Amino acid sequence: MAVSVFKMLGFFVGFFLIVGLVSSAKFDELFQPSWALDHFAYEGELLRLKLDNYSGAGFQSKSKYMFGKVTVHIKLVEGDSAGTVTAFYMSSEGPYHNEFDFEFLGNTTGEPYLVQTNVYVNGVGNKEQRLNLWFDPTKDFHSYSFLWNQRHVVFLVDEIPIRLHTNMENKGIPFPKDQAMGVYSSIWNADDWATQGGRVKTDWSHAPFVASYKGFEIDACECPVSVAAADNAKKCSSSGEKRYWWDEPTLSELNAHQSHQLLWVKANHMVYDYCSDTARFPVTPLECLHHSHRHH
Repeated sequence: MAVSVFKMLGFFVGFFLIVGLVSSAKFDELFQPSWALDHFAYEGELLRLKLDNYSGAGFQSKSKYMFGKVTVHIKLVEGDSAGTVTAFYMSSEGPYHNEFDFEFLGNTTGEPYLVQTNVYVNGVGNKEQRLNLWFDPTKDFHSYSFLWNQRHVVFLVDEIPIRLHTNMENKGIPFPKDQAMGVYSSIWNADDWATQGGRVKTDWSHAPFVASYKGFEIDACECPVSVAAADNAKKCSSSGEKRYWWDEPTLSELNAHQSHQLLWVKANHMVYDYCSDTARFPVTPLECLHHSHRHH
């Protein structure tokens, strides 16, 4: 009996292991600095990015991906971080690019960090949401993830969904599913807008401002640069002979527990939602109408 169970298990495990998936915790296997190399510090598994009044710093993935899950563990700038922004995002290239953003907006000491998320589709953003977190993100490392498949994009903090962007192509709303995306992070000075709408400026006497990173994980479909977008989209979608984990039916929507978590986050931690900003959007954006119907 045991032998046949193991054989079956082996078959299933083999069935779901797909070439081209990457999962790693080593920064330099997956990423490379993109600017200001002298503002990087490596301490074993830890990477620190530094912002001072000369420069910020940023890194990017060596490859581009279509669908899957990307995670980094970040400990944000401690103390007075007003005026600074630490960003973790995925983006494709070009004027009609797609992008998923986490932007951590610095604060004056004692104020909560704000997390701004945004989604760009075909070069159009303006979908900001802001929330505070249920913990102090400067005291310890927490995981921040994007889960992306053909049905939705889920923004996760410590595996708790904080934002859901659903595929509503059937309503005529474009969805990001045919451009490979790189993974990026950076820290920079944005005191013209980041803290209290730009009223609080960066205090350089507190520099350098340091964001720390570890636990880099990419479990996604890698897309060679030389391959056409349509071919990558096909390669990264499940078909008869290959099954990708992100296309499994259980991942096509949030489960009941995750749906409750998302509602909890929205009820207790969201401080701004573009969907309810009637000053900016006198006509409610189409996806907001459909999203709200899904949730209530």
